[in-house]
Amino acid sequence: MARSTRSTTLETRSARLRLPVSGKPKFVRVAKQLGLGYRRNKSGGVWVMRVADGKRGNSIRTIGAADDFDDADGVDVLTFWQAQDKVRLLARENRATAIDPVTVEQALASYEGDLKTRGGDIANVVRVRTHLAGTLARRMVVHLTTRDLRGWRDDLAKTLAPATVNRTCSSLKAALNLVAGQDEQIVNRRAWEVGLASIPNASQSRNVILANDVVRSLVAEAHNQSHELGLLVELAAITGARPSQIARLEAQDLQDGPAPRMMMPASRKGKGTKPISRYPVPIPAGLAARLASVDRPAASLLITKPNGTSWKRTDHGPLFARVVTNCGLDPAEVTMYALRHSNIVRQLLAGVPVRVVAVSHDTSVTMIERTYSRYIGDHADALARGAMLDMTPLTSRS
Repeated sequence: MARSTRSTTLETRSARLRLPVSGKPKFVRVAKQLGLGYRRNKSGGVWVMRVADGKRGNSIRTIGAADDFDDADGVDVLTFWQAQDKVRLLARENRATAIDPVTVEQALASYEGDLKTRGGDIANVVRVRTHLAGTLARRMVVHLTTRDLRGWRDDLAKTLAPATVNRTCSSLKAALNLVAGQDEQIVNRRAWEVGLASIPNASQSRNVILANDVVRSLVAEAHNQSHELGLLVELAAITGARPSQIARLEAQDLQDGPAPRMMMPASRKGKGTKPISRYPVPIPAGLAARLASVDRPAASLLITKPNGTSWKRTDHGPLFARVVTNCGLDPAEVTMYALRHSNIVRQLLAGVPVRVVAVSHDTSVTMIERTYSRYIGDHADALARGAMLDMTPLTSRS
């Protein structure tokens, strides 16, 4: 029988409970290329098994709970000595029982599947794959280093805008964090937390704000192109919603009546699952009447392309560019998002509270203040000036 390893830090529960809570296990060597680790949690620790591959890599798996608070049963709850025996037994039976290492490309595939399940935007994955070199894509996540990822990020910065680099890095970090949360052999999160750190001061607002007459001209020209494109552009101009949100509107989302409104689908931006799937946005009676004029099933799409299919992510780009050109504007500057930016600024200057503007545009107060602070400042100046005392009549008599 193999000789057991001694450890004054791990072999008794009292000694283990004096250790700080940490996500990083404390290991002792059990045999060649074989280690037993203890990870201290708030509610008791767990034993983990580490098997080295001889190539500076290793695999890690949890083998049971430590007997910190519960009595050991030799199966699910183990003493220090029982944990050593189990590590040796598992290693003898099959060293392949450790989780197979995941590559960066496999991490992206898992992230893509997760986004599809949650209704997220898989363009986040496409963005990373476009710029991911084959060597890095095939690299094991457990072997990633800060130097690897920092070099990749800095190479991106040579050809891409800083804000684009940050978005790309954020997507890769999300993929790596997803697999790290599912695979206990991945203990090198710091590699991408540091290596893919955001470039500071990268977000610079270059939003195009259009005058009301220009917006009306764009909507009119879109209707001249086609009824379907006209409705898409008109909804974007009036609600300030993203095209992807408008494309998911259903017939039942239109609430007609004395004060018509649209129940706008929440965007697929941000983290996790949003608690509110739709939010109300007021619309003019004329637009509501045009949208309600067609009898359709409640769950059918409210607006479609001229061929009856749904608007996809990039369908509107070339069509709207033609509209912009026909209106004498530069399509390189004026995109559909200019309608959203213009609507937000229009509401801010009309005195609508920032929180209300944020809610009605499916964004946050922080993002509104960060992106449109110049316009908020202009509006605050106008409000303060209206309440300002003018002492000129009094001082002129002195």
